[in-house]
Amino acid sequence: MLENFSMYSDWGMRFLQFAVGVIFIYHGWPKLKKMGKFFSIGGGRHGLVEVIGGLSLIAGWYVREVGLVFAVIMLGAIWFKKFKWNTPFSSQTTTGWEFDFALLVANIYFLVH
Repeated sequence: MLENFSMYSDWGMRFLQFAVGVIFIYHGWPKLKKMGKFFSIGGGRHGLVEVIGGLSLIAGWYVREVGLVFAVIMLGAIWFKKFKWNTPFSSQTTTGWEFDFALLVANIYFLVH
């Protein structure tokens, strides 16, 4: 019975691209306001990459390439949270890096699919 859903696998991929694209646009947009810190981590260039990459995922353009770039961004985010800020995987008082890990896996999927 569940094998009938395989005919919708393209739709699943498109929904995942849309969701990840929206998330990166949402988190990249505020970074665009930091154009004075264009070349710093979390600055304007970082925001520009996230917004353009998010739009590209939604449009279905260069999905593998964006998956690679976003996977690298998420590896950096996880590294900062885990080793620099000592953030746990999950926490009741702060955002852990479990969300970053889920985005990393989604972007690796875009890269290899």
